[in-house]
Amino acid sequence: MRLCTTHPVVRRIWTVELRPEHGGTTLSCLQCSPSAPTMRTAPSQALTHLAAHARHDFLPRHLRTCQCHSTGCRWHPRHRGCAGPVLLVLTRERGGRLWRLADTCAACAAATDHAAVVPDTVLATASPAASLKRIRQQQRRKAPHGPSEQVRVREMLSYLAAALPARTSAAARLLALQCALRSTTAGKVNIPAGLIRGMRIASEPSALTELEAAGWLRSPTAPTHTGILMELLDTAVRMQAPARADRARAANWILLTCQMSEIRQLGATPRLLALALAAHPLDETGTPTAEQEVLARMCGLPLQELTPLLDMLVTTRFLRSWAHGAVPEDLHWELARHSHLAGNSSSLESDRVT
Repeated sequence: MRLCTTHPVVRRIWTVELRPEHGGTTLSCLQCSPSAPTMRTAPSQALTHLAAHARHDFLPRHLRTCQCHSTGCRWHPRHRGCAGPVLLVLTRERGGRLWRLADTCAACAAATDHAAVVPDTVLATASPAASLKRIRQQQRRKAPHGPSEQVRVREMLSYLAAALPARTSAAARLLALQCALRSTTAGKVNIPAGLIRGMRIASEPSALTELEAAGWLRSPTAPTHTGILMELLDTAVRMQAPARADRARAANWILLTCQMSEIRQLGATPRLLALALAAHPLDETGTPTAEQEVLARMCGLPLQELTPLLDMLVTTRFLRSWAHGAVPEDLHWELARHSHLAGNSSSLESDRVT
């Protein structure tokens, strides 16, 4: 329980509102003077603005407290109380017109609708000069560092759950994952046609259209037989601190996981769920676990569709089993080939398709 602290309470809540006005959209922040981004880039400008506040008002992790208590826990329904580490959580309200970034405990974050954890791999807390120097040093090294492939994928799925419209299709989310992890620091990304085929979304022509309509990216040229050239408009994703080579390993882990023989012939939705399940770590009982609402939100699924898809993954033998936990809202599952997915993507090469 995090009900009190011996340290002075520091307010770490930042909120911006996008207000439609004549000629565009105004970004309003209580702590700053308004600016006026264009309608197309307003969501990305909002996320960038919030990220700047979080970096400027940096606070060591051990001094951070769950901020929802300062508002009487009006951000979410009642639950079992504060618990878990304090995370930086991004929340979308009023259909994307209001965005909030705040320190929130893990339990409150899970109970909050339209919320996603902003991972350290997206938001760097060091100074820009120090971050740039560190990134360049890391890029010179061949050995991986920082979070594992699974951690990067799980954190990016959680971020995209808030950054993209709730009804974004599974195919579009898979494409967004690849774009986010393969982009340059300038936001440029080239997705080869072979990768599109490997992800089994070549038959989903609406995936790119969805992401463009959401204002998350744009494609300056039409797709060709060699691939798609795109530019990310989500500047928060473009600010990722880890080296590009490390992010590419996570992107390749996604590709290899989706090509596993147990799921490669399934549609985009069950493959996205399988990817989310594989990206979760083991708990103290030795099995992965997650709240079903959080898992459904990660994949853009209605909650009632989760059980049939889990049963499908058991039938295809991607999962050995799944069950509800002691608390009905919790899910536990067992991967049929967990050792092949735990940080060693090379072991999946035998499942790779051409």
